[in-house]
Amino acid sequence: MNTKEYNLLLADDDEDDCDFFREALNELPITYSLITVNDGVELMSFLSDKSENSLPDILFLDLNMPRKNGFECLTEIKQNKKLQPLSVIIFSTSLDVNIVDTMYENGAIYYIRKPGDYSKLKKVIGNALALISGKKMKQPEREQFILQP
Repeated sequence: MNTKEYNLLLADDDEDDCDFFREALNELPITYSLITVNDGVELMSFLSDKSENSLPDILFLDLNMPRKNGFECLTEIKQNKKLQPLSVIIFSTSLDVNIVDTMYENGAIYYIRKPGDYSKLKKVIGNALALISGKKMKQPEREQFILQP
């Protein structure tokens, strides 16, 4: 039984995707808190108010958001000493190899292509949480970077 409580942050501008994400979490055998933000400006404002010790365990980051996209947010996070320890999982509809490579090079921990099927969504979120063990997670080899349901 998993007794860890996950402190999760989801940055995604699509309300339906946020609802499906929350519903999938509710069906997993985990304890969690989830905060959602709807664009990159809101995300960076939220993170700037946090101390290093109060950062979320995991940020699920959509790439295509208004005002500031996920590329820009990941770059800012990894350039900010206080935010660098944050484990970032890219959570996007795109699976372009060049984008995936860029996200890997910029320090994301994993890359998830948003599945269209709810059961696959639940499975891939569960897999991601099982792989993350605390805030000091190391990035895997490139071959293991994309998580599949």
